[in-house]
Amino acid sequence: MNLQKILFIDIETVPQTGNFEELPVNLQELWEIKFEQLRKRMPEKYDDSATAESAFESSGGIYSEFGKIICISVGIITGQSHQPNLRITSFAGKEERELLQNFSELIHKFFTSSEHNFCGHNIKEFDIPYICRRMLVHGIALPKALQIHAKKPWEVNLLDTMDFWKFGDYKNFTSLRLLAAVLGIPTPKDDIDGSQVATVYYKENNLPRIITYCQKDVIATTQVWLRMNGFSLIETENVKFV
Repeated sequence: MNLQKILFIDIETVPQTGNFEELPVNLQELWEIKFEQLRKRMPEKYDDSATAESAFESSGGIYSEFGKIICISVGIITGQSHQPNLRITSFAGKEERELLQNFSELIHKFFTSSEHNFCGHNIKEFDIPYICRRMLVHGIALPKALQIHAKKPWEVNLLDTMDFWKFGDYKNFTSLRLLAAVLGIPTPKDDIDGSQVATVYYKENNLPRIITYCQKDVIATTQVWLRMNGFSLIETENVKFV
């Protein structure tokens, strides 16, 4: 495995608007339909006290039709195998189309062969599908590396740490925080967690805090992947932000 041909990735998402009333009327109606479906499927999460408005503010960012990406952080391993470095950069901002275009340009530059891969935690079910859908919403052509819908399973260039940990057990969901703890890797969750991102973004207007949180997840994902595959962890002083 050539570690320098892996792009480690994590994204942060929020609802498209700060509150339900700001959402376009047609999307409000469609969210109410979605909410009723969610209530039937997950009554333990959406009980009788839950409303479409409260559910949108807490969960709207999970769904690409009602949410948007505010940060994409990526990491690339460089240097010699005995002393590797991790270079991290982020694409973030209020203009989702702009950050997606910038991310697309990076993909075009990085993915120069079929040996290149994305790596992330639950990227098969969340990060990569979300990115692809939001690119289509904005009319951005999918880079070749993201044209995965017609590929055979063994052709898809996605390395998923959660999928790797399942070992075929499709009933199992393990958070990145838990996986890092089990493998003896310092937890990245020492500030906020995913449920607080929307509040930090809309109420605190603190995008830098979210970027830091996203970058820590990239570091943790990289370390988890290295540990799973028998490589030495990257020393803290060898993590560079560019």
